[in-house]
Amino acid sequence: MSEFRIHHDVNELLSLLRVHGGEGAEVYIDLLQKNRTPYVTTTVSAHSAKVKIAEFSRTPEDFLKKYEELKSKNTRHLDSLVYLLSKLTEDKETLQYLQQNAKERAELAANAATSGSTNFSIPSSTSKISLQELEELRKQLGSVTANSSVQQPLELTRKILRDKQNKKNSGQPIPVFPSWVYERPALTGDFLIGTGLSTDTTVPIGTLPLASQESMIVEDLLYVLIGVDGRYITAQPLAGRQNRAFSVDPNLDLSIKELVTRILPVAASYSAVTRFIEEKSSFEYGQVNHALAAAMRTLIKEYMILITQLEHLQRQGLLSLQKLWFYIQPTMRTLEILASLATSVDKGECMGGSTLSLLHDKTFNYTGDSQAQELCLYLTKAASVPYFEILEKWIYRGIINDPYSEFMVEEHELQKEKIQEDYNDKYWDQRYTVVQQQIPSFLQKMADKILSTGKYLNVVRECGRDVTCPVAKEVIYTLKERAYVEQIEKAYNYASKVLLDFLIEEKELVAHLSRSIKHYFLMDQGDFFVHFMDLTEEELKKPVDDIITTRLEALLELALRMSTANTDPFKDDLKIDLMPHDLITQLLRVLAIETKQEKAIISADPTELTLSGLEAFSFDYIVKWPLSLIINRKALTRYQMLFRHMFYCKHVERQLCNVWISNKTAKQFSLHSAKWFAAAFTLRQRMLNFVQNIQYYMMFEVMEPTWHILEKNLKLASNIDDVLSHHTSFLDNCLKDCMLTNPELLKIFSKLMSVCVMFTNCMQRFTQSMKLDNEMDRLTLEHGTMLGPPTEEERAEETAKKKLTNKLLAEHADSLHLTSGFEATINKFDSNFSTHLLDLLDKLSVYSTNDCEHSMLNIIYRLDFNGFYTERLEHMSAERSQKAAPLLPRL
Repeated sequence: MSEFRIHHDVNELLSLLRVHGGEGAEVYIDLLQKNRTPYVTTTVSAHSAKVKIAEFSRTPEDFLKKYEELKSKNTRHLDSLVYLLSKLTEDKETLQYLQQNAKERAELAANAATSGSTNFSIPSSTSKISLQELEELRKQLGSVTANSSVQQPLELTRKILRDKQNKKNSGQPIPVFPSWVYERPALTGDFLIGTGLSTDTTVPIGTLPLASQESMIVEDLLYVLIGVDGRYITAQPLAGRQNRAFSVDPNLDLSIKELVTRILPVAASYSAVTRFIEEKSSFEYGQVNHALAAAMRTLIKEYMILITQLEHLQRQGLLSLQKLWFYIQPTMRTLEILASLATSVDKGECMGGSTLSLLHDKTFNYTGDSQAQELCLYLTKAASVPYFEILEKWIYRGIINDPYSEFMVEEHELQKEKIQEDYNDKYWDQRYTVVQQQIPSFLQKMADKILSTGKYLNVVRECGRDVTCPVAKEVIYTLKERAYVEQIEKAYNYASKVLLDFLIEEKELVAHLSRSIKHYFLMDQGDFFVHFMDLTEEELKKPVDDIITTRLEALLELALRMSTANTDPFKDDLKIDLMPHDLITQLLRVLAIETKQEKAIISADPTELTLSGLEAFSFDYIVKWPLSLIINRKALTRYQMLFRHMFYCKHVERQLCNVWISNKTAKQFSLHSAKWFAAAFTLRQRMLNFVQNIQYYMMFEVMEPTWHILEKNLKLASNIDDVLSHHTSFLDNCLKDCMLTNPELLKIFSKLMSVCVMFTNCMQRFTQSMKLDNEMDRLTLEHGTMLGPPTEEERAEETAKKKLTNKLLAEHADSLHLTSGFEATINKFDSNFSTHLLDLLDKLSVYSTNDCEHSMLNIIYRLDFNGFYTERLEHMSAERSQKAAPLLPRL
């Protein structure tokens, strides 16, 4: 059972039991997954469990009757459920809770029924009902009761099935029998009830001698055995799905009547089989049931030949009742088995794979009875032919031709183009799905491989290539599963190899990943990014609404052509994408998909702060079918989050480096209070050290090693599902180790980046205010004028101006320091940065310890390489342990 199925079942159970609050479903799901065992229910264990429940139950007869009814319908996992229920009978605490819960639910239902009940107008006791009205009321009530137990009319059932199949096969209507087939009752091979067709005068059989009674009854039996009422033996109307019953003239001699009652079950079985053949021969019930009905018809023909031979003997006066009983006995067992199968298929409303499961189980159940097993094997082989034809087309060519919805694989109308549009599009998982009830029990173990085999071939077919498995052989049902299991294995291996070779060699999957995706989204192409960020720096500083996308596209094209990325054959697939949300919002929206918070986050108002181009910027990549199966929107969104994370880090690093360059020019001024400026230099260096180490960690300790693992796994992959799994695992590991799956860590990191950006802006403004000498440089006479080199007098004047400028700069810087509180501002930046950095290191330490995320320890080692933050971290850890420690009881 898959994790998703366990999750669904646990939530359904909690809902049924009305369990609210508490620890939620996740705790129970974890317990189930940890404690489940590979126990397989056997016939012996199921029987003992059934006996235990019957002994425990207050109404054991009702339980056993319901069990047999479900067993006759071939209900799956019935024995497993019974075993579970038997275990529950031993758990008194659980039983007590379930009884209390049932009582509460019954009270709630009763209250709801009372409040919502309709007020009927009951006649007063003084009013009297006439005998005629009373009789009419009795008839109406009787008819309502009878109709409630009668099964749905066959015509309505056929119409429902036909409408469902026509809806699925629009443009290719399902063939139907002409209406006169159903309108003419005499065309049936079963008994005609209440038609009054017989005009023979019946002589009271009790007045005849014993020999004449026997002769008359033999003649009647020969008619009854082929579905025609006799004069002294007549069929009773059917009530629901019950077996056919007969009425025998009560005046018949008891010795003859005893033998007649032994023979009549053959007629009842014949009636059941004939009804099944006529009903399931309709196209609406599918090809498997049609083939089963045809096989049964062949056996019934042999039975009819026997009856014809017996009639010939009867006309010659050579057939006595004892001889009839002797000749009919070998056929009795065959018809009994056929009738049992027909009833089971009918009760279970089986079609397609479920019919084959029932036949297969019946065949195995008759182990030890060679004749019965051979008969069931013959029927199963015949019924499986159309199913295996669908299976062969699917595993050998990737085509589904299933007009009656009988096959285990179901096709859904999904567009492959949506893979590039919708983050949560599940084309690969939902285009073709397994229908559990249509999986034959003998193919249950191979269901996943059958699904994958056809899917692989179908992908190649949709790319315009016709593929046919070279090892294709006819699949034939046999009790030895190894025969068709080997065929399915061969088809699976071929399909896996064909699609993998097609994607890797012809569509160059690895080249797309390593030469484009890695270079651009994981920032592997250093010179390209330096050139690109130099070109787009001014444009990306604007608000996102003011940015012209075509200008960015042109600058991207220029950067691609003027760097080593020009050799990339897929560079034209790279595009610009300005995201509507910042990275944290995008992450929260992705994490909220298919959760209760999804609607709230999607419908939330966008942030009031206008995004800058740097915060909204990302790359996008055009991927064509079938590579979009691997590099789908889900994968691209993950790549984009990684890119936005690192791109913004790179931007912050560039800003800090620009501050360093600006500060170099500021060092030439002789300031009276230089120590506050030194504090700014120190803080800038700490910030730069932090950003560069974070980048190094992400690129060289997370992405590069994980990428090498991906490349190694891709070389060893044997099918496309392995490729999908390895690629998804690579992205998940990168996102997790880069702190992008933990909103708490990402928010702290975002605050650190914001502090760094605000600091650089402050330093840039301060440096700009000091660059008064820019205007003076225009007046410099160092290199002379158009009239010639400067004179000595002009040089002396220039030197005096420079000294005056430096004096003014120093005074201006001091006054700026005093008036704007620059030192306090730097101290505040330092305090905020240190607080957030310590918070980040502390949280990283907690997650690396509690969640075993040991790779995150590398960040701590790099940022705290000399133990600068160790003492403070230990102090924070001690405080946290003291708060979390429970109070010890006093002795």
